[in-house]
Amino acid sequence: MPHPQMPASDSAAPHRRRPRYAGKNPRHFAEKYKELDPARYAGEAAKVLAAGKTPAGTHRSIMVAEILAVLAPRPGEVAVDCTLGYGGHARELLPRLAPAGRLLGLDADPLELPKTAARLRASGFGDDVFTAVRSNFANLPKVLAQLGLNGADTILADLGVSSMQLDDPARGFSFKTDSPLDLRLNPARPPSATDWLARVTATELATALTENSDEPHAALLARELTSLRRLTPLTRTRQLADAIRAILGARPPRPAPEGADDCVRRVFQALRIAVNDEFGVLDLFLRQLPGCLNAGGRVAILTFHSGEDRRVKQAFRAGVHAGLYTTASEEVIRAGPAERRANPRSTSAKLRWAVRA
Repeated sequence: MPHPQMPASDSAAPHRRRPRYAGKNPRHFAEKYKELDPARYAGEAAKVLAAGKTPAGTHRSIMVAEILAVLAPRPGEVAVDCTLGYGGHARELLPRLAPAGRLLGLDADPLELPKTAARLRASGFGDDVFTAVRSNFANLPKVLAQLGLNGADTILADLGVSSMQLDDPARGFSFKTDSPLDLRLNPARPPSATDWLARVTATELATALTENSDEPHAALLARELTSLRRLTPLTRTRQLADAIRAILGARPPRPAPEGADDCVRRVFQALRIAVNDEFGVLDLFLRQLPGCLNAGGRVAILTFHSGEDRRVKQAFRAGVHAGLYTTASEEVIRAGPAERRANPRSTSAKLRWAVRA
């Protein structure tokens, strides 16, 4: 019976402890990265940045100053960010287009695009200056036509995968956690890496490993992985990583001196490029690009893979020769020493540009 001076409702209410951070080695992604909740853990993101790392769930835009110098956005112009991502480049472009300018932000990722659009809206960029479009950048001509635009004055494409996708175990981009083997930039579009691996031939897999990541053990890995899947379907990130390590350790050739995990990273990169048809999408985009630029329009493309950079260089060079571009970069622009120290993910970045005739 409740105490006569204590209300019955108080005595019935169960005691609940205040939620606490799960400790030094928490099990779940949302608990591990405290900077995901800056309101609760003030200063954590700053500590991560100071350590030269990227706060989980965010993305640090690369070569912002260099891109702005190349694109030279002006008031009243139409700009396109073909890979909106976290919105860092867009946030810098938008003020330079005012007044009367407009930015289109494209992204194929249905999970990240609404978050980024909301952040930019919260920063004061309304529908009159910013339009978010869920689309692969290879569809840029269609997007421009649907919006009644003949072309753009500046176009930016930041290729590859974003930090938000890499850092989220549910997306299956990393073998550091045991997650579904997915690797899709757009999770709604098949196939997943699991499905792709289930039906690819050994020859096709070896070709993908060679062309997409210069994997020196491509033939061996392709033969063994396609043989292994007959016994056990490859459905988990850690399962695939362990299988690669076992293959390299069980028979010659031995792993490269840098270690088996470097081979695992190359395999994951090759699978991601294949699953998302990244080179095919880029080739289509580059063919359509001149027709998407207004006269005198500028384009900047940021690549992170030798196959990407080679395609961009060849397309720009051919465009100059054909009279589609008046000029294009002969040498790549790289992040400076200070940026590379502050953001190691910028080390492999290469920037090229061209100007429409």
